[in-house]
Amino acid sequence: MADETPYSRRQFLGATGTAAGALALAGCTQTTGGESEGLSGDVDIAGSSTVFPLATAFGESFSADHPDVNVNVQSTGSGGGFANFFCPGETDFNNASRPIQPEEEEQCASNGVEPVELTVATDAVTVVVNNDNDWATELTVEQLREIWSAESPPTTWSDIDGSWPDEEIELFGPSDASGTYDYFIEAILGEEGPGHRQDYAATEQDRNIIQGVGGSEYAVGYLGFAYYSQNSDAVTAVAIDDGDGPVEPSLETAKSGEYTPLARPLFTYPKKSALAEEHIAEFARYFVENTTNEEVVANEVGYVPLSEEEQAEQMDVLETAIEEASGN
Repeated sequence: MADETPYSRRQFLGATGTAAGALALAGCTQTTGGESEGLSGDVDIAGSSTVFPLATAFGESFSADHPDVNVNVQSTGSGGGFANFFCPGETDFNNASRPIQPEEEEQCASNGVEPVELTVATDAVTVVVNNDNDWATELTVEQLREIWSAESPPTTWSDIDGSWPDEEIELFGPSDASGTYDYFIEAILGEEGPGHRQDYAATEQDRNIIQGVGGSEYAVGYLGFAYYSQNSDAVTAVAIDDGDGPVEPSLETAKSGEYTPLARPLFTYPKKSALAEEHIAEFARYFVENTTNEEVVANEVGYVPLSEEEQAEQMDVLETAIEEASGN
C-alpha cells in the first residue's frame, strides 16, 4: 500500500533534522522480543494526520533497522482510516487523535477486527491566526465557540468584538474525517451543541491550514501542535483562556494540564490478529518503546512523550494482546 499523502513527513520536517531523529531512534532502542534478525513483511497504517508524523518517524527508523520490513503510512484522518481501511481489515494499524467511537467498534466487529487501544503521546490542539493579526492573539473558549459554531456564526471579526476589524473572517480547519475536528467539537462546541460550522476551508492536509492562515490577514484555523511548531514563523499561535487567563499552547503547558481544554491524548490501534505476525508485533513494541523518546517525540515531531509509568502501562496492554493473538 503506497503512502497516499502527497506531502511527506520528510518534506514537511526536512529542515528540522529528521535524519538525526531517525538515527537517534534506530541507535537507542532494541526490540523487546530480542530478535532483530530475519524480520520481513509489510506493516500498513492509516488514520490520523496528527499522528502521521510520529508513525512515519518510527516507521522510517524501524525499517532502517529491519530493511525487509516495509512500513507504509497513510494520512486519511482518524475516521476515514477506521471506516475505509482499518475496520474493513485492509490495514494493520489505525492512528487516531481521539478514541475509537462505538459505531467504529461495531464496524470493526462486523468484519472480525479487534482494535487494541494504545496511547502514544499528548497533543495541544493549536488555534492559529495570521502574523499581522494583532487583535485576536488571545481568545476565550466562548469566543472560539462563537467563531466555529454553526448557530448564527459571525461573518466579520467585528461581529465578535466591536473593536475588532469589520473584515470577513476566513476559516481553515480539518475535515469531518479528522479526529482533530471531532475533538474540537467535544472540547469547544460541545457534543450536544449546534455543531461545527461548514462554511470553512476543510482539509486533511495540515499544510493547507498553515498556508491558508499564513496567506490571509483575517484568517483563523486550528490543527495539531506538531504542524504549528514546525511552522511557527508562518503563523501565530493563539493563547486560550479557559477561565484562568490566557495560556499559550506548548509542550510544557500541555504536559502540566494548564492548556485546557485543547490538550488531548493521541492513539494508535493495532489489529489484534495482526499481532500474531512477528514483524507487526515487533513494530508495535518499537512504537510503544519510543513513546518516551523525548528527542524524537518532543524535539523532532512536537508532542509530549509518555512518562515511563505510562509507557509501561501501554506495553502491558500490548504484550497481553500479542500473547492472546499468538495463542500463548
